[in-house]
Amino acid sequence: MTPTQQLHELGQSLWLDNITRTMLRDGTLARYIDELSVTGLTSNPTIFDKAITGGDAYDDQISELTEQGLEPEDIFFAVAIRDLQGATDLFAPIHERTDRVDGFASLEVSPLLADDAPATIEQVRKLHDQGDRDNLFIKIPATAPGIPAITETLALGISVNVTLIFSLERYRAVMNAYLSGLEQAHAAGKDLSKIESVASFFVSRVDTEIDKRSDELRNRLGIAVGKRTYRAYRELLDSDRWQGLEDQGARPQRLLFASTGTKDPNASDVLYIEAFAAPNTINTMPDKTLLAFADHGNVGDPIPADGGDADEVLEAFQSAGVDTDELAARLQREGAEAFNKSWNDLLESIESESRRLAATG
Repeated sequence: MTPTQQLHELGQSLWLDNITRTMLRDGTLARYIDELSVTGLTSNPTIFDKAITGGDAYDDQISELTEQGLEPEDIFFAVAIRDLQGATDLFAPIHERTDRVDGFASLEVSPLLADDAPATIEQVRKLHDQGDRDNLFIKIPATAPGIPAITETLALGISVNVTLIFSLERYRAVMNAYLSGLEQAHAAGKDLSKIESVASFFVSRVDTEIDKRSDELRNRLGIAVGKRTYRAYRELLDSDRWQGLEDQGARPQRLLFASTGTKDPNASDVLYIEAFAAPNTINTMPDKTLLAFADHGNVGDPIPADGGDADEVLEAFQSAGVDTDELAARLQREGAEAFNKSWNDLLESIESESRRLAATG
């Protein structure tokens, strides 16, 4: 049994942090599903930017949409939805076999709307309708204005991947938004068993920042905060508020460990996959990390329900003068800014491709 199969048997979902039209056409994603136990995927603007500019797989569709007079953002969503529909169709048997718990792909709303909850909700509804797949998540960032948008979207019965979480405090706000959304959905008579959500905690960016300051504490903060977040996740599942919703058919908002590709060239290339083995969670990873783990990963003991040594490690960072709350707040801001830049770069690439194809057509 491969390490990826072992992790799957432990109860953790392995999702790919990538999508291209080429991997849909040449069978790469199907092979990942069949041979490496991949049961879902995530996408973002940078992934699509690289896919669109990396070859000619999208040329015909972009040419057609450009001739129709569509703007770059509308072209992007049309392109992305076609790819993600292809992926969700491949994951459909998993989605059915797991009774809607797994087998999802994710599409992100425009990050430029992150500070505008009503506009975010409107775009979520539009993308949900255009996507037309039960196993398509819409991604909403966990910014302060994003929290009410998350609640309202879930209250509408739309499944959500909450992204850009860097701290326990923000994760708890996301958990509360999820519960509030379910409560509102239940009051409106919606079937809670058809509403799914994941909460994506970003790992390696935390360590990338700290590693600039301390060799002694290298590659430890992201794991410690992730373990403490896992403890909060387990505590939620034991809470009376959650139990009441579960009795009405609600599903847990699964914790997703994101950004788990190792950034430190001197660290193990499967560091964050091995560190976050835990049942009823998700780990989403780039192709390189997935293939590395399949080749030489090790599935050890799962994260303890109490977070293991998380508090001890975090105390060491505090003693070293690291303000983890300030760091998380800054990463939240910088993450949102990076998403905005990626989005703008993507739209510029599409506009450039449109001009190029019109000139050569």
